[in-house]
Amino acid sequence: MWQEINYKEDSNDLLVPNITHKINPAEIESIEANSIAQEIGFESGDSIISINGKKPRDLIDYQILISDEILEISVLDRNLEIHNISIEKDQDVNLGINFKDALFDSIRQCNNRCPFCFIDQQPIGKRKSLYIKDDDYRLSFLYGSYLTLTNLKKEDWERISTQRLSPLFVSVHATDPATREKLLKNKKAGVILDQIAWFEKNSIQIHAQIVVCPDINDGKILEKSILELAEYYKTTSKTVLSVAIVPVGLTKFRPENDGLKSINSEYARNTIKQIERIQAKLQISLGTRFCWLADEWYLIAGKNLPSYTSYENMPQESNGVGSIRSFLETLKTKTKNLPQKVKRPKKVSWIVGKLVYEALIPIVKKLNLIDGLKINLYGLPSIYWGQEQVVTGLLTGEDLICGLKNKDLGEAIYLPSIMLKLNTDLFLDDKNIKEVEKQLDTKIHVLDDSNDIIDILIGKSNKVNTINNA
Repeated sequence: MWQEINYKEDSNDLLVPNITHKINPAEIESIEANSIAQEIGFESGDSIISINGKKPRDLIDYQILISDEILEISVLDRNLEIHNISIEKDQDVNLGINFKDALFDSIRQCNNRCPFCFIDQQPIGKRKSLYIKDDDYRLSFLYGSYLTLTNLKKEDWERISTQRLSPLFVSVHATDPATREKLLKNKKAGVILDQIAWFEKNSIQIHAQIVVCPDINDGKILEKSILELAEYYKTTSKTVLSVAIVPVGLTKFRPENDGLKSINSEYARNTIKQIERIQAKLQISLGTRFCWLADEWYLIAGKNLPSYTSYENMPQESNGVGSIRSFLETLKTKTKNLPQKVKRPKKVSWIVGKLVYEALIPIVKKLNLIDGLKINLYGLPSIYWGQEQVVTGLLTGEDLICGLKNKDLGEAIYLPSIMLKLNTDLFLDDKNIKEVEKQLDTKIHVLDDSNDIIDILIGKSNKVNTINNA
């Protein structure tokens, strides 16, 4: 039951925000149990129109607006009726509302034409969401997605400064103006150092990314980019906090004559040597390695990953920099005290991308010493993308079907949720779990948290995603 007040607002302003302001009501996906929102009467499918007379443009605005102790909220319910609600709460208390989308107005699309863009290296005819090229500073702040800064308007820069949207994650690729313009195919791209200087002036911090494309932004240009970014890591003001160096990923669907070259093991080994030399230099001058290579470099090169401590505070783990090392450390801890036998004998399969397969073999051998437990580890290439060495998150339903057909899979296969579209059972090629299960004649268990896999395999936990049973 809604607890309403006699609070009025201009009805035209309420009902047509998507027309006059391009701000849609913020649709609620779920309500947390025992929360203020549940007590007031909010339900899934309701939408928030305004808070204290202001329309939130996104989740950032919402979090700022609800920080007030007294809230007057206009709500559009599922029957398109407007309710005006008054809430009095402590300043630091959340309402317990989860929204369907983080952005309530339109997403900022990318205006670059980078030849290495993964979105453009996909086949046509798949779900529309796979082709959205976002370049939105708000998603960068909220979720750590990378943006190029080429589509920001004056009011965007003002908002970043005013609302202290820090840190942001920025795809630099090269600090040399001509090289960056060439990579992004955008004449606005060459002012990246001026933009970073603005961040420094306004006390906004960033994490940077460089996607290395052989013969374009590597070698001396790569070193120049890292060292110029390092100039913004100062004792008095640390603007650029870290740099991730990522190898370009190419698929068989990429446009012809794009001028890009794939990365082989020799190239990866040479790049590792170059970056480790730069790291040693920066460790002396800055007290930090400052730049780190994505895990793929070491796996492609056939070299051991660096030690866990060498990644310092893991500033770019979400970007695949140290994530495998972190995972291996977790597995090492989890396998210190294993049982001698499992309560119920089981034979299952653990599916990963071929790139990480070798690193997991010692763990699986250790697990297979447990009486009654047999784990088949399969490291698959991607026939779909045309990549022999592929990270686990890019494996598709087709890759599973082709790679596991007629294999000994045991009673079930386990795979991480990063292979699926968020909160769905869809792989990147639009095949669903049931379709793959039918083709392989086995059950698929999805791991929401890969760190739980040891407990799940030895029977200490049942935390697997049941989305395939939905």
